[in-house]
Amino acid sequence: MSQNEITMSRRGVIAGGAVGVAASALPAEAQTPPLDQRAAPPTMPVTLKVNGSTHRLDLDTRTTLLDALREHWKLTGTKKGCDHGQCGACTVLVDGRRINSCLSLAVMHDGDSITTIEGLGKPDDLHPMQAAFIKHDGYQCGYCTPGQICSAVAVLDEIKRGVPSHVQADIATAPAVTEMEIRERMSGNICRCGAYSNIIEAMRDVAGAKA
Repeated sequence: MSQNEITMSRRGVIAGGAVGVAASALPAEAQTPPLDQRAAPPTMPVTLKVNGSTHRLDLDTRTTLLDALREHWKLTGTKKGCDHGQCGACTVLVDGRRINSCLSLAVMHDGDSITTIEGLGKPDDLHPMQAAFIKHDGYQCGYCTPGQICSAVAVLDEIKRGVPSHVQADIATAPAVTEMEIRERMSGNICRCGAYSNIIEAMRDVAGAKA
């Protein structure tokens, strides 16, 4: 046996021994059981009022609101983008407030009223914001558009209710529907096509803001 073969054999023995020691050091509960011995995931009954209709399902407690809407309620208008709450494609309205549905578990919203892009308007009866996005071409590929529209509706409601933002010079005064105000509040919704200026025009149109 050559010196090289002896060296390789020793390395193999050492590596194999290290793996064996590491595996034996794992607690019994950390070792993955066979598929047929694994317990079923815990589920809970969840009742949501989605776009005006009440639905009840038994869901895996780890199911996000986004996956519940897309996979169980088959409302695929709400998009899964980054899945980390950074792009806003999954934005929906929960009791009138916008949230990133990819970061929220469905079981947290038992009894809540959810509005998705499908619930804002219909092709023959568009929500004013949907109509304004079409009028001002506030989308290109359209993937982010559902989240953009849901967020835009919530933003105008926030401004109407006097919710302050970081760009206000005086938070004691009522915010105005300015380009700076809209850009700040919509900053969590990313459009890779760059339709931001048209989105701003659509929102100002709906708000009736002066140029």
